[in-house]
Amino acid sequence: MIPRYSRPEMVALWQPATRFQIWFEIEAHAADKMAELGVIPKDAAKTIWAKAPKAYDDAAVARIDEIERTTKHDVIAFLTFVTETVGEEARFLHQGMTSSDVLDTAFAVQLKRASDILLTGIDAVLAALKKRAYETKDMVVMGRSHGIHAEPVTMGIKFARFYAEFARAKQRLVAAQKEIATCAISGAVGTFANVDPRVEIHVAEKMGLAVEPVSTQVIPRDRHAMYFATLGVIASSIENIATEIRHMQRTVVLEAEEFFSKGQKGSSAMPHKRNPVLSENLTGLARIVRGFVTPALENVALWHERDISHSSVERQIGPDATVTLDFALHRLAGLIENLVVYPERAQANLDKLGGLIFSQRILLALTQKGMSREASYEAVQRNAMKVWLEGANFLHELKADEDIRKLLSTEELCALFDMGYHTKHVDTIFSRVFG
Repeated sequence: MIPRYSRPEMVALWQPATRFQIWFEIEAHAADKMAELGVIPKDAAKTIWAKAPKAYDDAAVARIDEIERTTKHDVIAFLTFVTETVGEEARFLHQGMTSSDVLDTAFAVQLKRASDILLTGIDAVLAALKKRAYETKDMVVMGRSHGIHAEPVTMGIKFARFYAEFARAKQRLVAAQKEIATCAISGAVGTFANVDPRVEIHVAEKMGLAVEPVSTQVIPRDRHAMYFATLGVIASSIENIATEIRHMQRTVVLEAEEFFSKGQKGSSAMPHKRNPVLSENLTGLARIVRGFVTPALENVALWHERDISHSSVERQIGPDATVTLDFALHRLAGLIENLVVYPERAQANLDKLGGLIFSQRILLALTQKGMSREASYEAVQRNAMKVWLEGANFLHELKADEDIRKLLSTEELCALFDMGYHTKHVDTIFSRVFG
């Protein structure tokens, strides 16, 4: 993660001070339950809470790092530091526990909290999409397939489609958050040989987690794979919107564009440029987040009850994926809120092909009058090609076609060129999306 694409709240979650605070809470809550069960003295548990640092400042982090340079083990370095602060009673910490009990449970806490932040970002995107959907509900624009003019839609339907996509993204993230938020305090190889299962239940409750049913010595990494895969899908949805905006901002389309602020520059060489830089940036950030999915999938297969091949991966993808996605979600929300739309240009694009966008209506009308589908298609297409190749007017050519005139009057043909025909079910779509 780099400052350019980071927001302070998510960054703070992954700082060493936050991590050490979570580690301490896990250890101290475990000590509380052990004291209740008579494994350690009750006074020891109270002393641990009383004398331990209330927060881990830069000096504390530096001291733990200094110890780790000797121990070559981060959890031992942390416990050594706590001993320096708490004193003799610190020997009762970590009774029967293993490093993964602390590391995996803390990682679960961080990913759960990160999810809360990400869900706030998704809510901001949803709010922006809904607002713009209703603002542009009846703004007719050219629908395109393969990048070619197809039939009319509305700008509001575009926003409604993206809203529905992000509503699904929210549901997926809520499910992924629940799946990732499990606690393991089961000791070496996960058998609870040296730590009572009731300790795990207590820590899970205090840390807002569920109990991991079978933790071996680590929490199973299929959970993490699903979590990061979900982040990857959300990133792809961000790119989906960004790509549509990039296309709409192209000079040959220009039905919408990113807000261009006073004093903003689009090019160091060409003063006239107004580029979709935010959308392009989001496309790139989506690639980064998706890039973390494959390593998470590969972390699932660990040796026997554990190894640490996953550890170095997660130290990077945990912060980087969540920080990047958090930034991208908030950038996307702002982009949508400030997007500038151009109804006049949208109308010009609708008129560009001389009525070809109504070709399907003509085809269907001819079949309903008794002409075979094959013959109807050929009759409509031969007139449509004159518009493509010669710049003719579609309605004029249809009126002059003898085969068509036998079945459709001038009045009937003109009635088929009705834009409202294509927007009559917009309310139905909106009711399905927004309720």
